[in-house]
Amino acid sequence: MDWSSNLFHVIMAVMLGAAIGLERELSGKSAGLRTNVLICLGATVFTLISKQMGAGPNAPTTRIAAQIVTGVGFLGAGAVIQDRGGVRGLTTAATIWVVASIGMACGAGYYSLAVISTFTSITVLVGLGLLEKPMQRYVKRNKQTSNADEKNMQT
Repeated sequence: MDWSSNLFHVIMAVMLGAAIGLERELSGKSAGLRTNVLICLGATVFTLISKQMGAGPNAPTTRIAAQIVTGVGFLGAGAVIQDRGGVRGLTTAATIWVVASIGMACGAGYYSLAVISTFTSITVLVGLGLLEKPMQRYVKRNKQTSNADEKNMQT
């Protein structure tokens, strides 16, 4: 594999990681632009190394890929915080996981899969993010109504 091919893999990873990272940065999340770019880039580089090391006839190419998944899972677990009976950071952890998979797709040369996954992820983050606030108000309103009904039944 020549350097120009590696360069294209890396550029794709940086651009796609930046696209998701920009959404996270604009949303004020802790894992923003730089974090997502670095995760995507790292997964790409590890995948490229795995492909190079696995060029032999009996070389296992999935070993490094499996470790990327494990390592990113560990990184994502660090983003999850339990707070006063609730859990925060699950979307950040899931985003870290998806960005790593996009980086692996870039490193493996599955560019259409990487691009489709990136745009789908952004659509989910933005689109469902817009729906969350009205849904939270609805749930909060129903919870308050339910609590008031319980108090009325007790008296």
